[in-house]
Amino acid sequence: MIVALKLINKIKTSICLSIKYNCTVYTNFKHMKNLLLTTLVLCLTTSVWARVDTVSIHSKAMKKNINCVVITPDNAKEKTQWPVVYLLHGYSGNYANWITRVPELQDHANTYGLMIVCPDGGFSSWYFDSPVDSKIRYESHVIKEVVPYIDSAYHTKKDKQYRAITGLSMGGHGGLFLGLRNNDLFGACGSMSGGVDLKSTGYKFDIEKRIGDSTTNNNSKYWKDYSVIDMIDKYKDLNTKIIIDCGTEDFFYKINSNLHKKMLELKIPHEYIERPGKHDWPYWRNAIQYQLLFFSNYFKNTTK
Repeated sequence: MIVALKLINKIKTSICLSIKYNCTVYTNFKHMKNLLLTTLVLCLTTSVWARVDTVSIHSKAMKKNINCVVITPDNAKEKTQWPVVYLLHGYSGNYANWITRVPELQDHANTYGLMIVCPDGGFSSWYFDSPVDSKIRYESHVIKEVVPYIDSAYHTKKDKQYRAITGLSMGGHGGLFLGLRNNDLFGACGSMSGGVDLKSTGYKFDIEKRIGDSTTNNNSKYWKDYSVIDMIDKYKDLNTKIIIDCGTEDFFYKINSNLHKKMLELKIPHEYIERPGKHDWPYWRNAIQYQLLFFSNYFKNTTK
């Protein structure tokens, strides 16, 4: 602390302090000095946050490099192997949305003892390998490129029982869509405010660009085959652990409630949560804690 004070007394110009992704330039020296002291105290009294990497993964499927955020716990030995939760962003988002909007993910990674990986799903891919646009291959990217890269570059537990996938909105549909279709890779999957019934969206969110016009004979089947609420029938006998969460004021609430009811009728075990909330970041910031707890308990029970 004495060394820090000596350094402060030598500073005569503005400095930029970066604290958990918030960067502000201070020109008032007294204000700056007080903030630096506060920051030093916080650094000494709070737990260490997880490590955050941004990696670039080459996609052979789409012939380009695609960024991905990787959050690794920072509270154990370097050689520790971690279970992994793949966390997908929503429509119009990108790989950095989650860590930018919910920096607490770093703390959650430490708390629950798991890695969090945030792939990029493009502006509106819906995490499909599009049957009408050969340039959109995001299912292949996540499944055949991101997962193998993470397992090769990081100390992960590589069995499906230690791998889960979830997301918000478009990514909520993606979490269930990818998790169910690729149940050899994921032992658990989930959704937050997911657009789980594509037909209910009409022509919003670029879905027709990904699977074609629903009114044509060639494309109409895709609106069913690629929609979670319709494809769920095929997965009645899976042992995949599933969690679904949606706010009661969300414009996707009804379709999530309908999916829940259908799964009850089909006797598909799942965790379903609904509570007051909208289609927004305050809701997802809260919901992700329930999802990570669910996945963490699943990973722990697998170990027993």
